[in-house]
Amino acid sequence: MTISEVKNYLNAKVLCCGELLDREVHTACGSDMMSDVLAFVKDQSVLITGLCNPQTVRTAEMMDIICICFVRGKVPDDTVIKLAEDRDIVLLATELRMFEACGTLYNEGLRGGTNQ
Repeated sequence: MTISEVKNYLNAKVLCCGELLDREVHTACGSDMMSDVLAFVKDQSVLITGLCNPQTVRTAEMMDIICICFVRGKVPDDTVIKLAEDRDIVLLATELRMFEACGTLYNEGLRGGTNQ
């Protein structure tokens, strides 16, 4: 699935790195706790979260996450957006709640990865 498809399925708006929407995502992870994200498998993936601070982008970078989608209508400040731009991490924002966003992507065929 491409980031563009994720954007469309979640009715999300692009906050940065719109030129990278054709990149493929293979898995998804939904969490507001970055410690849980660190337990997630390293893969090209999308992070679905309501946590809008720089640590979210730093965690995504460490885990090879190429897209972050903020839920519940949350939008990070310019510092977070700039940090993501510098790291080529696409930022999206949707009005959906996390449960709805994860369920929608799951129904469209995107799966989660696990460290096993």
